[in-house]
Amino acid sequence: MKKQLIVYGSQYGSTKRYAERLAEMTGMLVVEYTKAKNVGDYDRVVYMGGIFAGGVLGLKKTAAKMNPRQELVIATVGVTDPQESAYFESIRQSIKAQLPEGLYNEDNVFHLRGAIDYSHLSFGHNLMMKMFHSMMLKKPEAELTADAKAMLETYGKQVDFVDFNALQPIADLLKE
Repeated sequence: MKKQLIVYGSQYGSTKRYAERLAEMTGMLVVEYTKAKNVGDYDRVVYMGGIFAGGVLGLKKTAAKMNPRQELVIATVGVTDPQESAYFESIRQSIKAQLPEGLYNEDNVFHLRGAIDYSHLSFGHNLMMKMFHSMMLKKPEAELTADAKAMLETYGKQVDFVDFNALQPIADLLKE
């Protein structure tokens, strides 16, 4: 049986909720990426991270502690609908660029929908979102990316798209 670990990077809590629920479903140990010390001791690492500016929070630091013999499963968490394939293709390319050679496996990349509450954003994130929102309002609808559309739909609101049922394909993979 493979020795497995769930590592997560969560800024505002959605990813942590998913990671803790996946740990309940699988019986795996779960740890926040800044506290993950012995990542190299595991056969399989599940990395769950929030999407920020096209990158995955903490993924690069965690992957740096791994070796090519390990299996890496990645689940990103963001407000954009996972059905938006063009957006997630660019996220997958970004992920691939962040990883050492040998760790990326297209079949082991998942996307989960998270939550956002503008009243809890840091000053910097709030300012960044305000500027992004202003820029997107000036663009024609046809030029908006899936990420931009999601941001415009949720701007200034508290929305929660977390769906624990979306974890089932990951849990199934981990049972193999």
